[in-house]
Amino acid sequence: MIHRIPLVMIVTSDIAGQVRGKGFPAAWLEERLEQGVGFTHTNHMINCWGTIPATPWGPLGDLALMADPATEVRVDFGDGSPDEWFMLGGLCTMDGGPWECCLRHYLASALESLREETGLTLVAAFEHEFHDGGLAERGGDSYSLDKVRRAGDFPGVVLHALEAAGAEPETFLPEFGRSQFEFTVRPALGMVAADRAIIAREMVRAAARRLDRDVSFSPQVDPAGPGNGVHIHMSFRDRDGRPVSHDPSQPSGLAARMGSFVAGILKRLPALVAVTAPSAASYQRLKPHSWSSAYNNLGWRDREAAVRICPGPETPGADVASAFNVEFRAGDAAASPWLQLGILVRAGLEGIREGLPTPEPVSSDPDAMSDDERGEHGVERLPVSLGEALDRLECAPDAGTLLPGELLEAYVMHKRGELDGIAGLTPEEVCRRYRDVY
Repeated sequence: MIHRIPLVMIVTSDIAGQVRGKGFPAAWLEERLEQGVGFTHTNHMINCWGTIPATPWGPLGDLALMADPATEVRVDFGDGSPDEWFMLGGLCTMDGGPWECCLRHYLASALESLREETGLTLVAAFEHEFHDGGLAERGGDSYSLDKVRRAGDFPGVVLHALEAAGAEPETFLPEFGRSQFEFTVRPALGMVAADRAIIAREMVRAAARRLDRDVSFSPQVDPAGPGNGVHIHMSFRDRDGRPVSHDPSQPSGLAARMGSFVAGILKRLPALVAVTAPSAASYQRLKPHSWSSAYNNLGWRDREAAVRICPGPETPGADVASAFNVEFRAGDAAASPWLQLGILVRAGLEGIREGLPTPEPVSSDPDAMSDDERGEHGVERLPVSLGEALDRLECAPDAGTLLPGELLEAYVMHKRGELDGIAGLTPEEVCRRYRDVY
């Protein structure tokens, strides 16, 4: 039997949506919980392909990556391999304060602002779609029982890993695309939900590694096929923990503040999509008639709307308020869940501050409308490329309120460098590059 010293990692989710950090012998765990592990500012600028085209900080500066013990994951797969053992953490300056470009702190501060200003607590859940390259393809197997059967041990191992990691899995299902699956987890408070999204992706990858499968969460693995989205469900609780997103007397059943929250997101969406859909491949997915989002519209049970009002129970006596939620659909797994949810909360809170009215759901195809008709509904085509989205973000009024401090400059610099790295590639080559790293 081979001998091992157990290894623990403290990790963070960065601008590239990658999970990076440092490991140490498990015997040092208590010490590392107090001291953290060393990190540098420019580590945050490593792109998804492992290069640093540009950085605002160069080789200067030091940070501490501090673990949150509540996020500890230790999963034994029962195959004799080392446990998956890690904790999520935030980046702090050397005096112990949060670094302004730490994405976990970015989300935490947005959630705290929402709570302080409105008394509202966000409840969220992330749905993930992904491709399983280890599955033998068979035509016509969309949503089929046989597709799960042919996946063998993989679905069960994924569910075990999610459950053991505390992610509370709800479903694992065969999706529309060839070799495509989806899983969902139970809703949780905002920070916990984003932490679970990070952990869940790593658990799927860990399960795949142990079964010699090749999985990818890339938003588009093939230009000719369906994309992989991340759908974020959101609702509010008040200070007493009561659900307050639903009001049957209001348009579409949206309570006034939830309606303003949605309006803030849709108003900012042409700019903030640079963060929620942050890869060149993302814009091969965000196209009309692809069951993804191409316009900044609200929809009633519409799976091509940017924000969808989700179905709830309609039987007599059903608790509609507890189940009521909206679903943001213009995102994918190239984004850090902390950054993705954080910018949605900031945009939504702007809508609440401004008292924006609840948008009118669009019941027809926005792509079939004339420009005048879209204008009447306040509907706008989303950017068609990451470059265009970054332009919109940089030019957005008060963009620094969405990405404060140095984060805006660092984010745009990071993503411009990413685009430079794939300039001139065909759509197929772009998809292949992203498929391999997500």
